Amino acid sequence: MLPQWFSNLKIVKAGALFLILCPVKEYLKILQKYWGYSGFRTMQLEIIESVAAGKDTLGLLPTGGGKSVIFQVFSLSAEGMCLVVTPLIALMKDQVENLNRRGIKALCIHSGMSGLEIKTVLDSAVWGDYKFLYVSPERLTSDRFLERLRTMKLNLITVDEAHCISQWGYDFRPSYLEIAQLRPLFPEVPVLALTATATPPVVKDIQEKLQFREPHVLSMSFARENLVYMVRQKEDKLGYLVKTLLKAKGSGIVYLRSRRGTREVKELLLKNQISADHYHAGLSGESRSRKQDDWKNGKTRVIVATNAFGMGIDKPDVRFVIHLDPPDSLEAYFQEAGRAGRDGKKSAAVLLFNNADKVRLKKQLSVVFPETSVIKRVYEAVANFLQVAEGFGKNRVFDFPVAVFAETFKFQLSTVFHSLKILQRQGYLEFTEEVDSPSRVYFTVSRDELYKFQVANEAFDGFIKLLLRSYTGLFTGYVVIDEALLARRADTTGEVIYNYLKRLRSSRIIDYIPRKQTPYLVFTRDRVPIEKLVISKENYDDRKADFLARIEAVIRYATSTAKCRSQILLEYFGEKEAPRCGHCDICLERNQLDLSKFEFDQTAALIRKELETPQFQEELLFKLGPADDRFRNVLRWLIDNEKVVFRIDNRLEWKS
Repeated sequence: MLPQWFSNLKIVKAGALFLILCPVKEYLKILQKYWGYSGFRTMQLEIIESVAAGKDTLGLLPTGGGKSVIFQVFSLSAEGMCLVVTPLIALMKDQVENLNRRGIKALCIHSGMSGLEIKTVLDSAVWGDYKFLYVSPERLTSDRFLERLRTMKLNLITVDEAHCISQWGYDFRPSYLEIAQLRPLFPEVPVLALTATATPPVVKDIQEKLQFREPHVLSMSFARENLVYMVRQKEDKLGYLVKTLLKAKGSGIVYLRSRRGTREVKELLLKNQISADHYHAGLSGESRSRKQDDWKNGKTRVIVATNAFGMGIDKPDVRFVIHLDPPDSLEAYFQEAGRAGRDGKKSAAVLLFNNADKVRLKKQLSVVFPETSVIKRVYEAVANFLQVAEGFGKNRVFDFPVAVFAETFKFQLSTVFHSLKILQRQGYLEFTEEVDSPSRVYFTVSRDELYKFQVANEAFDGFIKLLLRSYTGLFTGYVVIDEALLARRADTTGEVIYNYLKRLRSSRIIDYIPRKQTPYLVFTRDRVPIEKLVISKENYDDRKADFLARIEAVIRYATSTAKCRSQILLEYFGEKEAPRCGHCDICLERNQLDLSKFEFDQTAALIRKELETPQFQEELLFKLGPADDRFRNVLRWLIDNEKVVFRIDNRLEWKS
C-alpha cells in the first residue's frame, strides 16, 4: 500500500531522468527519525530541494552549518545510493560509523584498505542495498572501481570539501579533477558540491571543474553573529592565556603549530589548575580518540592542539577558540575559529599576535616552498625508499613512515612534508597523514565450510565461537575488532589472540588485517626519471605568490586597527557589504565614542568628503559640523586607528 503522502508528490523532469520530489514534511520525518532534530538549519532544506529537482548545486555553508545532513537526508528520501567524495579518511570513517549506528547502511573505500577489502565493499555496494558509499578521490582512477561503479544506481554525487578541486583553493588536490569523469557515466545524476571556505574565484572554478550544467550556488552568509572576534597584541602570550582561561567559563580549544608545544602548553595549564589535554597527529589513534572523547564529554575542559584537531567534531558548546600562533590563511582561521559557538550562544575567537608572528609567517614561504631541486631529490628518495622502479608504480599504495624516511635520507621533516604536497599538486602522488587503521576481520569461507573446519580443527573451535559471539556481520564484510577485548573475554593475552588470528588467516578461513598506524602514499602515475620530473610555474611560482597573498591577508587581519574583524573576514569571502558586527575588539573600542553605527558612519563619511575637497583647510575640521564633539571624537578615532593619516606636507589624508 502506498504511503499517504504519495499523492502529494511532484514529478520533475531533469534531462531524461524523472525525479520524484518528496513534500517537505517527508524530509522532516527523515530528519526527526534519524537525527532527532525538529527542523532544518538555514539553507539546508533549500539545497535538498535543489538537488531533488535535478540541479547541480554548490552549497556554501560556514563551519558547523550541517553540510552532511543535507546529502544524507536527500539520499534517504530517494531510490538509489549517494556517492560521497571526501579527502579526509578519518572523517569518512567517522561518518560511516555514525550512519551505521543510526541504522543507515554505509560503506567507504580509501587508500588504507587491502585489495580484498575494496572488492568486498564494491560487491556490497552493488548487491547490498546500501545508501552511502564514501570514497577518497585517488580511488576514482581505479579501473576496478569505475567498472563496478557503472553497475550501481546513484541518486546523487556529493563532493565534500569541494574547494580541493580548485587550483585557487587553499588545499588543492589534483585527484579531485578526476570527479568530472563520473559525469558521462551518470549524466542524469545531479552533483552536490559542499564547502565552508571558498573565495569568489574558487566558487566559479568549482562549478567549471565539476562541469555544472548551469551555474547554481546556494549560500548563507558567513557571518556568525554570536561569535566575537578579537585580536590581542601580546608579547607574553602564555601569561595572557593562563589569566584568560582562569577567568573564562566553559570549554574551548587552544591552537598552535608545534606538536611539542601542545604538550608544553598543556603542562603549563595543568600547573595552573586548568583542566587540559593535548592533541596532534603524531599520537596513536587510540590516544587521539580517548583525548577527543574526554573533551567532548566534559572530562577535559581545554584541548591544546595543532590543526589536526577539529575536523568533523561537532561539539556545540565550545565557548572559546584561542590561536597562540596564526594560521597560514584566513580560510584556515575562519574554519578553526568557527568551531566555537555552534549552539548559537555567545562565544569568542581570539588571535594572539605580535611582531615575531609577522616575521615567522613570512619565513613560512621558504618552508612551504622548498627549492625545486630539493623537491626532486625528495621524489627520487621516496621512490628508492619504497623500491619503485622507473616506469612502474602507478596506483600502488604504500605505508610511508615519514619520520623514518626523513631520518634515513637526512631531510628535515617539514621539507619532506611540503615537498610531498607540491608533488601531490603536480599529480605525481597522493599523501595522507591519517594513520589509524583499526584491526579488521572477514570470514572468507561459508558457514558450512567453517563448520567443517571447526570439526576438523578442534583447537580453533573455542576461538572461532568467541569471534562469532563478539561480532556480527563477519561473513558479509570486514568488521573492526579489538584484540584486547577478545583477550579479556578469553582471559588470555593479546599475543595469544594475535597468533590465533594469524593462523586462521594462514588457513584461509579469515582475512585478518592488523591495526596499522602509518601514513599512506599512493603513486598516481608511474615513477618518472628525475630529469623528466616537471614542477610547473602554475604549481610553484603562481602558488607561491598566492600563498604570500594569503599570509599578507592574515597579517592585515591581525594588525588592522580600524576595520571590524568580522567585516574583514566576510569581505575576504566575497560579502562586500557586510555590516559591522558591533562586538569585536575594534567595534568595542569605537563604541566607546557613545555613537550609534549610523551616527559614526555618517560623521566619518562627512569627514572623508571634506578631506577629499582640495580647498579644504584641515584645521577647520575641528570646528565644523552639527555636533562639534562628535566630529572631533570621530576624527581622533580615525587618526588613532590610521584611517586618516598625515601626509609629508603635514596635511590630513583619508587612507584608502
